[in-house]
Amino acid sequence: MKSLKANLFAAASRRLVLLGLALAMSVAAGAAQAQSKVVGQVTHLSGVLTARHADGTRNLLAVKSAILEGDTLITERETYTRVKFLDNAEIVLRPASEVDVKKYVYDEQKPANDSVAIGLVKGGLRAVTGLVGKRNHDAVNFDTPTATIGIRGTHFGALFCQNDCGGLPTPNGQPPANGLHVDVASGAIVLSNPGGSVVFSAGQFGYVPGFNQAPVVVPPNQGVPVTMPPAIANNANNGGQKIGAAKLDACITQ
Repeated sequence: MKSLKANLFAAASRRLVLLGLALAMSVAAGAAQAQSKVVGQVTHLSGVLTARHADGTRNLLAVKSAILEGDTLITERETYTRVKFLDNAEIVLRPASEVDVKKYVYDEQKPANDSVAIGLVKGGLRAVTGLVGKRNHDAVNFDTPTATIGIRGTHFGALFCQNDCGGLPTPNGQPPANGLHVDVASGAIVLSNPGGSVVFSAGQFGYVPGFNQAPVVVPPNQGVPVTMPPAIANNANNGGQKIGAAKLDACITQ
């Protein structure tokens, strides 16, 4: 009888310990997310947008949802979204894209502390740099699988293809080649990787086939523009308008 009671007591104790550990982990995860810094907000959205937080948890986002430092933003099929950051910088994401907001530090009083690092993992985006990029362009970098994009007070587009860009508009009607495609609407960007570094100015197109291959300038009649529907690239849509695949060939935002 004593042995049975002892076993029951031990089992109950183990359950309490496990419950306590689970509660502690839950509280810690909640505290970590609560301490994450808000660096931006969703201003336009059509479709499904997910944020994978730094702690691995995921949330569906909506218009006015906060973007946290360390979030990875993931757009589903036919989803476009526009995000505005602390310094008024903006990015617009294409469908089936994944962007990692690795770091976003904007210190209004101390420009030397500014630091912005955003990673394009897959898909495409258009970006307009904000106050950080205007006063300290070396503090802003966009990483991609084939090159790092440095900015010079810029509005640019970037598209990374990996056998997943079929159906996108191109001058020759063929799917874009695998690799990184860029276009510059204003300002300039610098593409850098182990193969070399090239500056691209407004009106120019670029291409980087691989991480160890130097960026190249592409003639405008062969460039791949990163297009966005005007309803989400401009301020006309507050998130309530549906944007479908039929508008994939909308003209490039200037």
